[in-house]
Amino acid sequence: MEKSNPHNFAQWCLIPLIFAIFTAAKASNYADALAKSLLYFESQRSGRLPYNQRVTWRDHSGLTDGLEQGVDLVGGYYDAGDHVKFGLPMAFTVTMLSWSVIEYRQQIADAGELEHAMEAIKWGTDYFIKAHTSPNVLWAEVGDGDTDHYCWQRPEDMTTSRQAYKIDQNNPGSDLAGETAAAMAAAALVFKETNPHYAHLLLHHAQQLFEFGDKYRGKYDEGGMLGVVKSYYASVSGFKDELLWAGLWLYKATDNEDYLRYVINEAESFGGIGWAITEFSWDVKYAGIQLMASKLLNEEKHKEHSDILEKYRSKSEYYICSCLNKNIDTKNVERTPAGLLYIRQWNNMQYVSTASFLLTVYSDFLKSSDQKLSCHGGTVGHQEILSFAKSQVDYILGSNPMNMSYLVGYGPNYPQRVHHRGASVVSYRENKGFIGCTQGYDNWYGRVEPNPNVLVGALVGGPDCEDHFLDQRDNYMQTEACTYNTAPLVGVFAKFSELEIQKELDHSQDLGLVASY
Repeated sequence: MEKSNPHNFAQWCLIPLIFAIFTAAKASNYADALAKSLLYFESQRSGRLPYNQRVTWRDHSGLTDGLEQGVDLVGGYYDAGDHVKFGLPMAFTVTMLSWSVIEYRQQIADAGELEHAMEAIKWGTDYFIKAHTSPNVLWAEVGDGDTDHYCWQRPEDMTTSRQAYKIDQNNPGSDLAGETAAAMAAAALVFKETNPHYAHLLLHHAQQLFEFGDKYRGKYDEGGMLGVVKSYYASVSGFKDELLWAGLWLYKATDNEDYLRYVINEAESFGGIGWAITEFSWDVKYAGIQLMASKLLNEEKHKEHSDILEKYRSKSEYYICSCLNKNIDTKNVERTPAGLLYIRQWNNMQYVSTASFLLTVYSDFLKSSDQKLSCHGGTVGHQEILSFAKSQVDYILGSNPMNMSYLVGYGPNYPQRVHHRGASVVSYRENKGFIGCTQGYDNWYGRVEPNPNVLVGALVGGPDCEDHFLDQRDNYMQTEACTYNTAPLVGVFAKFSELEIQKELDHSQDLGLVASY
C-alpha cells in the first residue's frame, strides 16, 4: 500500500466533490430546457417563415389568411396541434413570454437566449398589429375548430376554412381586446430600450384596444363568434379580469396614473379583490393581477392606494398558499401522489407552468423586500416557495414516477407521439407531395411509430391525477401541447439556470480550496 502523502489526501477529498458535481450534472439542465422551450415557438409559426428559421421541418403556411375579408392576417401562431389561430390564447402566450423577459431578462441573456425570446414575442405582436385594423376592430380568429378537426394535415397543405372573425363595437369582446392590450403593453416594456419606435407603436395599439374593450363591454364568445369559439376557448371567467389585467400592464408600461386608478376603482366591481382563485390561465387572470398589484405596495408613491392594494395582496397570497397546501379549512390545489399540482384532467400542465412562474416571481419579491408569506398553515419564507416551484419544474423535466420529461425533446425519455398534425406527418421539406384532408388520418394519425418530427420544447398536457401517462397520439388530453403551456416556463427556466450556475461556481470554489490544501 502506498504511503499517505498530501497529494493522495487531496485526491481522496476530491472524490466526493467530483461525485457531487456528477450528480448535479445529472440533475435538470435548465439552460438546455430554456433553449428548447424557445425553439418550440418556431414550430408553431404561421405565415412566411424567416431566413433564420431553426425548425427546418416546417415551411410557409396560411399565406392567404385574411384574403377573403380584404385584410392581411398572415402570421401569428397556431395555438396547439391544429391550425386555427385563436386570438385569446395567442395573446396570453405573448403576455407570458413578455413577462418572462421583464422579470428575467438578464438571466435569459446570460443563457444566450434573449434574441430568441424577443423574436418569439415579436412574431406574435407583429400579427396583433396587423389584426388591429382600426381602433374598434380586432380580428380575433382565423379558421374554425370544427372544420379544422375534421382534417389531419400539415399546415403547409391546409385545405380547411380560413374564414376570419372579428370583434367590433357591434360584436364586442372585452376579454380578447383586454388580453391583446396586455400583451402589447407588456411587449412594449420588452422592446423599450432596444427598439423604442416599435415599443411606442405597440403602446399606441394597446391603449386603443383597452379603450375599445372598456367602452364596448361584452364577452367575445357571445357575439358574432359564439359558434366558433364556444367549444374551444370560451371565456368562462368573463372579461372583467382581462380589463384589470390590461389596465395594470398599461400602468406598468406608461406610468400613467389613470390606469392605476382604473385598477383601484374597479377592484371590487370587477372581482379583483373579491375572487380568491386557485388557477392562473389563458382564461382566468385574477391570480396574475393580484400578484402584480401586491408588488406595487412596496413603492412609496402607491401608499395612498395601500388599502386596496393590501386586499389584492391578500388574494394573491391565498393563491400562493393554496399551491403550497397551506390554506387550512379552505381550498388548496390538489396534488398527484408524486406531488404535481393537479387542477383538471385536460391539459393540466398549463396550470403547473403558470403556477411555477407566479411562485418564482413571488419568491423573488419576498426576498427583495425581506418579507415572509403568512398562510393559515404557518409562515413561509421565500426559499420554501422557490423550492416548491423547483419541484414542479423538476417533475416536468423527468423527476416523476414515469421518468418522463413532459418537455418534448428534453432528456432521454419524452413523449414520442405528440398530438400535433405537423409533427406527426412527414415533413413538407422532405416530401412536398400534397397530403389531403383525411389522408393524414388514413396514413399517419393511427401509426404506432413515433412522430417523424420532434416538437422540441413543447410542454404536453401531462399525466393524470395518479401520475400515469399514456403516450398515444389520440390521447389528446395528455399528449397535445399548447403555446401557453411553454410560455411561462421561459422565465422559470432562466431563473433556475442562473441558480444552477451559481451552485456550480460555489462547487468550483470549494474544489479550489481542496486542491490548494
